[in-house]
Amino acid sequence: MGWRLPEGGFGVHRSLQGIRVQQLAGEHGVHQIQSDLLADSISDLLDSEMKRASGLMACLLWIVPLSMHAENPPANRPVPPVRDPFTPGYVQATELPDGQLPAKDEAGNFILGPTHPPAPELGSSNGILHGRIVEFTVQSTNSAYYPGIARDQGTFGIPDTSDPSKLVVTTSHAAPYSRKVGVYIPGRYPSGTPAPFIVGADGIDRSLFTALDRLIDEKRIPVMIGISIGNGGGDAQGSERGLEYDTMSGRYAEFVEKEILPLVESNAAVTLTKDPSARATMGTSSGGACALSMAWYHPDLYRRVLSYSGTFVNQQWPHDPATPHGAWEYHEHVIPESPSRPLRLWLEVGDHDLLNPNIMRDGMHDWVECNERMAKVLASKGYPYQFLFARNAKHGDKAVKLQTLPEALEWLWADFGKN
Repeated sequence: MGWRLPEGGFGVHRSLQGIRVQQLAGEHGVHQIQSDLLADSISDLLDSEMKRASGLMACLLWIVPLSMHAENPPANRPVPPVRDPFTPGYVQATELPDGQLPAKDEAGNFILGPTHPPAPELGSSNGILHGRIVEFTVQSTNSAYYPGIARDQGTFGIPDTSDPSKLVVTTSHAAPYSRKVGVYIPGRYPSGTPAPFIVGADGIDRSLFTALDRLIDEKRIPVMIGISIGNGGGDAQGSERGLEYDTMSGRYAEFVEKEILPLVESNAAVTLTKDPSARATMGTSSGGACALSMAWYHPDLYRRVLSYSGTFVNQQWPHDPATPHGAWEYHEHVIPESPSRPLRLWLEVGDHDLLNPNIMRDGMHDWVECNERMAKVLASKGYPYQFLFARNAKHGDKAVKLQTLPEALEWLWADFGKN
């Protein structure tokens, strides 16, 4: 099974042909390097080079020629500026001492310092879990919801000349895929009992499973099942992942409910609760937007949302006139103009997070601004939420996740069974 850096803008995967570099245009606007043998060394190198916009990155970006529909060369894009959490218009936030996290039951906005040590539950793990993990694969040919699409390699799209908020994609077509699903079952799970659970995006998440294992063992969160679902491939407009995660609808939640959860129950021999207050969603980047959509459009199914570097930007495709600005609509119109839903949320963004990473220049592709706006509208509507602005942190920062995930899970479930 290929290795992937799940929190960053880069992925390192196995290729039968060895090393293969391809354009991954869209919200990350970078390339993938595929090789099992070089996974660890290259991912660490790219992590550091990203922040310095080094020559290595510039070279990699030109390995694959761009088609007439591709983005402008990523090497020509400006590196995202470091945003100041005290920028006028941002939410008022409490600055924490470096290395410190907010209390698990403290709502509001917080600023993390620049050092991100891993949480004790994740920093010294020996890999041995009290629970067990079951994995299985799902084929698109068996899906009534997502039979599969893909955008041609090396292509992206062009802005609509009549409306820069629309992207014209002509290279997306039907394509099959397979996705892996991982299920964590705690050792303390009583067989046959309907269990709370959390659904995560973008593939098997070992850090989530480890955090759940430690927290459940210490009785800091309820005994629950962890479910990680792989995406259908690609990224952003015209891709299967983009269709699943960036679409403003309840379709993905319905797909999970009808096609994935029954397989989880049968393959892992568990029973999943139907209580929406005992169901949570989680994701990074577009996976974070997806996590919100699952709960927003189906509060009858999910009421807890955890998001890292949420892509609450204009990335929906195909265009939908009901929500013309995609997930930017959440903080622009949808949440402020809708009755409050019974949701509890945890959100994070980094000061080096994405800004205009692709060809679109519509004013709706700033990841820091969109998450700040999310915090502001959640506060105005009286939602219980915790928002962390992390210094010295990039998009979906791995170190920040390892530092905060246990606390985030405790926050998410702090009120469970009390109301």
